[in-house]
Amino acid sequence: MESKYEEIRNLMFKLSHLGVWNFSEDGGFFIGKAPHLGTRAWLNRIYPKISMTEIEIMENEMHRQIAPSYVQFLTSFSNGLDIFNDTFGLYGYRYSFRRDETHDQQPYNLVWLQSEKPRNSTDDMFFIGEYDWDHSFLYVTPDQKVHFCHREDATSLFTWDSIEDMLLSEIRRIYTLFDDRGVAIDPKHPTTPII
Repeated sequence: MESKYEEIRNLMFKLSHLGVWNFSEDGGFFIGKAPHLGTRAWLNRIYPKISMTEIEIMENEMHRQIAPSYVQFLTSFSNGLDIFNDTFGLYGYRYSFRRDETHDQQPYNLVWLQSEKPRNSTDDMFFIGEYDWDHSFLYVTPDQKVHFCHREDATSLFTWDSIEDMLLSEIRRIYTLFDDRGVAIDPKHPTTPII
């Protein structure tokens, strides 16, 4: 039986007909060249998973623990993700902030995301990603459920039982908004789970 992470990986590779770049021996892949978005644009990005050393570095920087289910995601699957050229992204560990080729091979900074959260968020909410449509957020609560909220208000508007369930649901939904070349079917249609 296929695991949920294998299923997520297979969904990410659905655009492999547009090209794949394996930029790291540790499992870093850019999938789906997108010339309509720029000469260096890729639709989907899987970053090399990280170790507990990087987890500890981030936790020390944030002065808090990362949600256990997100630690599992970062260390066993991918150090963050980008879906359809940042339509939706999960954040991870950045080892360099230089503006060179390595810049593209790293996720957005998970540590910084914790300081950008809505004012009414609580300490038990761990923010993991956002949507580029309106910069709305995703966060994990102590029960390891994933919640969607607006940028200025942490009230949960939609909930998934796990990170894996959220990823499967959202990647499938987002695929319906684009054609087989990765071009938005209706660029004015919101890409968030709830408008």
